[in-house]
Amino acid sequence: MTADGRPSAGPDAVDVVALGESMVTFLPTRPGRLADVPAFERGIGGAESNVVCALAAAGHSARWVGRVGADGFGRHLVERIASHGVDTGAVRVDPGRPTGIYFRTAADRATDAHEVAYYRAGSAASAMSVANMDLAAVDAGRVLHLSGITAALSVDCLELMRALTSRRPGRPSVSFDVNFRPALWRDASDASVLLELARGADIVFVGADEAEDAWGARGGADAVRRLLPEPRVLVVKEGPHGATVYERTDTGERTVRVPALAVDVVATVGAGDAFAAGFLSATLRGLPVRDRLRHGHLMAAAALTAPGDLAAPPARDHADRLAALDDQAWERLRLGPGWTGTGQVTEETSTP
Repeated sequence: MTADGRPSAGPDAVDVVALGESMVTFLPTRPGRLADVPAFERGIGGAESNVVCALAAAGHSARWVGRVGADGFGRHLVERIASHGVDTGAVRVDPGRPTGIYFRTAADRATDAHEVAYYRAGSAASAMSVANMDLAAVDAGRVLHLSGITAALSVDCLELMRALTSRRPGRPSVSFDVNFRPALWRDASDASVLLELARGADIVFVGADEAEDAWGARGGADAVRRLLPEPRVLVVKEGPHGATVYERTDTGERTVRVPALAVDVVATVGAGDAFAAGFLSATLRGLPVRDRLRHGHLMAAAALTAPGDLAAPPARDHADRLAALDDQAWERLRLGPGWTGTGQVTEETSTP
């Protein structure tokens, strides 16, 4: 209620709301072991906030809902995320718990030299619960984006995720990125809860490799769909081979596969979040399934060809032109650093 007794206005409706933990990340100033690196630069990281930052940059209204500590790291996180045009008004500040932080090496995550040191146990975000989050702000999006990382943070976080993915009247369309992180689960069998949560979502993103690691789903994308028939839209990512969408319609189910682009990779961090953002952006715009996948690949290519977790997406008209290419032209594309800013792309040379 307002001071004069009138009903207070509810939270503004937005295109996308994302809920989850964001952390301050410390990136080394040079390659080497964490034990040897003398200095670090500060950045931010978080799967869900990465998605809404990318969506805001692509022209959508977006909100991040999370929980941070009453410390400088928490203030930095909120200010940085807001600087991307994201609404952070529903973020809660915890006076008794710290903001999570982590350190990582400069090595690619795919190599054995890569190290990550998390300091997130007991963080403010791990205390997120049904009782202390602004659920009206969470439900005020056309799409609510979640990830499996949140479910691993605490019992309260898991119960919050179960509540948000439960099929209930009036809920927004729920997007769920499985984001299986083995280090967050004490036992691989505990990750079966991710399957439960995915079954409650409307749009699910999962890698074929992580579906095998988390749930034993062997046999590629079709095996994942057999395991997950409930979501209306299932996106199975297959790395450099591309991605497949299974979409249930009033007349049955259609399957669409789009090959990945050839990319000169600078860093792999954040590519999965960028793919989800591109796909959701195209979904919000009502584009056909093939174009949704292509926009996912293009946004992922923007992340792959830039350092850090967040990269400037291509201008919408530029991305639309590329997404509209015929199949042969699409498969000839090769994207390198700077392609999103200059609009310049190259074609791979075909060989006989």
